[in-house]
Amino acid sequence: MASATRDRIVEASSELLRKQGYMATGVKQIVAEASAPFGSIYHFFPGGKEQLGEEAIRHSGALYGQLLDLFFVPGADPVAATESFFAGAAATLRESGYADACPIATVALEISSSSEPMRRACAEVFESWIDAAAGSLAEAGIEPGRARTLAISMLCSLEGAFVLARALRSTEPVEVAGRTSAAAVREALPVRRAHHRAGRARG
Repeated sequence: MASATRDRIVEASSELLRKQGYMATGVKQIVAEASAPFGSIYHFFPGGKEQLGEEAIRHSGALYGQLLDLFFVPGADPVAATESFFAGAAATLRESGYADACPIATVALEISSSSEPMRRACAEVFESWIDAAAGSLAEAGIEPGRARTLAISMLCSLEGAFVLARALRSTEPVEVAGRTSAAAVREALPVRRAHHRAGRARG
């Protein structure tokens, strides 16, 4: 029962951080959304809102990280996977009325200069995403160092595209970022694989 209450608090916090950021989310709002007693926040999280925020960031990061696994499956074409990943992000933006972007970036921009624990939590999540994407690209035959560079570039492109898309109320920035990232992945593939893909296309 206690574990279920704790889980509800973390999930409610994650959802509120995604929608409105860290500073605009209050403890009273969190317990109301979680249908939990007010004192349960400090029972489960003695460090208060900051400690809960760390937990919510890591929780959200793990959930969003699973999206990479859905697209970059072992043996998948990394170019097609990149295109599908960005297309999925664009579709989610449209379906959510441009409200469902990246919760980690929102919080990172708010608190990285004022809360070292929260900054570390955001950094851990971003690093885990970079490692996952780089690992998938390396498995496709891209040199590990370049795979990591590409993974970082893809994440930068996606996060920047989210900002523009939400302001413009258009998925065009995400679509452009997706095409650019896919082209970079295609260029980085070993020549042998690129020739094989070209041969299949001609056939």
